[in-house]
Amino acid sequence: MPSFSETGLSPEILQAITELGYIQPTPVQEEVIPFILENDTDLIALAQTGTGKTAAFGLPLITRLDFNDKSIKGLILSPTRELCIQITKDLQKFGKFNESFKVVPVYGGADIRHQMDMVKKGADIIVGTPGRLVDLLNRGNLNFSRIKWVVLDEADEMLNMGFQEDLHLILGNTPAMKRTMLFSATMPEAIRKIANKFMKNPAEIVIGQRNAGVINVKHEYYMVHAKDRYLALKRVADMNPGVYGIVFCRTRQETKEVAEKLIQDGYNADALHGDLSQAQREHVMNKFRTRHLRMLVATDVAARGLDVNDLTHVINYNLPDDLEVYIHRSGRTGRAGKTGISVSIIHTKEGNKIKDLAKMAKIEFLRKDVPGGKEICEKQLFHLIDKMENIEVNQEQIDGFLPAIYSKLSWLSREELIQRFVSVEFNRFLEYYENAPDINVKHETKEQGRRDSREVKFTRFFINAGKVDQLTKQGLMGMVNDVTRNKQILIGKIEILRKFSFFEIENDYVQLVEKAFNQANTEGFEYKVEISEGEIFSQDEVVRKKKKSAPSYEPKSSFGGRFDRNFKPRGDDSRKGRPEKKFKKPGTSKYRG
Repeated sequence: MPSFSETGLSPEILQAITELGYIQPTPVQEEVIPFILENDTDLIALAQTGTGKTAAFGLPLITRLDFNDKSIKGLILSPTRELCIQITKDLQKFGKFNESFKVVPVYGGADIRHQMDMVKKGADIIVGTPGRLVDLLNRGNLNFSRIKWVVLDEADEMLNMGFQEDLHLILGNTPAMKRTMLFSATMPEAIRKIANKFMKNPAEIVIGQRNAGVINVKHEYYMVHAKDRYLALKRVADMNPGVYGIVFCRTRQETKEVAEKLIQDGYNADALHGDLSQAQREHVMNKFRTRHLRMLVATDVAARGLDVNDLTHVINYNLPDDLEVYIHRSGRTGRAGKTGISVSIIHTKEGNKIKDLAKMAKIEFLRKDVPGGKEICEKQLFHLIDKMENIEVNQEQIDGFLPAIYSKLSWLSREELIQRFVSVEFNRFLEYYENAPDINVKHETKEQGRRDSREVKFTRFFINAGKVDQLTKQGLMGMVNDVTRNKQILIGKIEILRKFSFFEIENDYVQLVEKAFNQANTEGFEYKVEISEGEIFSQDEVVRKKKKSAPSYEPKSSFGGRFDRNFKPRGDDSRKGRPEKKFKKPGTSKYRG
């Protein structure tokens, strides 16, 4: 492997990175740095997060800058303010010995007037989030007419966050004769469209397999019933006393609930979600970065831009719907050559989802049994002993107290002293796990699985919202969770049609769902949810019915779309007067998945 000195970087850059302790380039740096220095073509680079992409584009970009040109020469776009700030700090370190080098960050949540003043004073590179860049362009504060370099970092994340229109506007304001570089962990179709529109015959550098997971991350999963998901999370944490990781939840409400439960149960945890103010968010993130928190419970959106090294675990409290999201989650551990573990806690209906993820991402999932009380107590006991054995003793500080301590404990034998010392910390685990049940879903034969699935019955519900309201399967599931305030409800098949949709609820929770949505309607909820008085299906019957016959929909209806011929609404089915707006619940975020 070549050293940085062999890549062609400037002496000033080499001096800076030597001071930072950089020795050898990572695989993405080894490929990208010489390419940028030696070529003038556009570039698409696919590599996982945490592989050194900032240095891969930042080091050669600073090397190639013409510092005699006082205009803005480089533009770097990032999806979040946290990543924007991190990139800026890294570039400032890289350019430490280039005295005239200046980089300015612009992002939302900060004083725009101050940022405008900084831009007016001049900059070689602007690092910005799409939203704030558009604001500054609209105010006439930015001039990209002499831009020579544009970098899109974490491009897939920017599109996931809904910045497609902003990206088109920003890139449309840059010169045609520029060099564009796109860095991403995955390559979905939307990224390909951006590349086709704004890049000229880009070269591609792929580190590892396309859309594949990080190679030094182990992927494990535990299968439990939905009602035991939180118990499984606690056992995973207890079985890993040194855990330092992120717990990913599907909705902000679930994030709050899981974090509150962990805190109440004595775990060093907190939540990161969209309801926090920027000051609260930064306070939580700083505590996590400094390891005052060991577990951060977060949604995917809230965790974007959170750059933390040395995570031991990523825990999927809920599996994401998209492969790209899972790859981003798992890529937060196992960075910089270190190993990590991605844990998924799934229920019985998600077994096929694991298989699909494994096939698409070309990774191997290991199914493990949720540890029992005896295993956890043994693990915690020896962790306590190891901690005691390796503790650094400050002899000068404690010498004055030792005579009194020796005198007070002199009646205890060596064995009794050890027993009592261990019990101080260990008794709570022994008490909690004394009669802990086995919460694993047993490994089943196919015949057992078919028999068990028939025992789970579902009732079909109708909701008068669909694709035109931007309703998604993920959004519908989040709505059911939020309205019922119950995360244990088993949701069956979901069908999102043009103007209305159907979803199935486990029979044990039908009354709860009806009552919750009726109550929501009295509080200003804008959409009708009611039982579709057609057939009631079991899990395997739904699959068999789908295979044997075409879906029972008529091609047209008075709703302007298709509908189930068995559906008989129990109330007024008129949609007249319903406002055409995006699907949302008053006072909360849009349920758009």
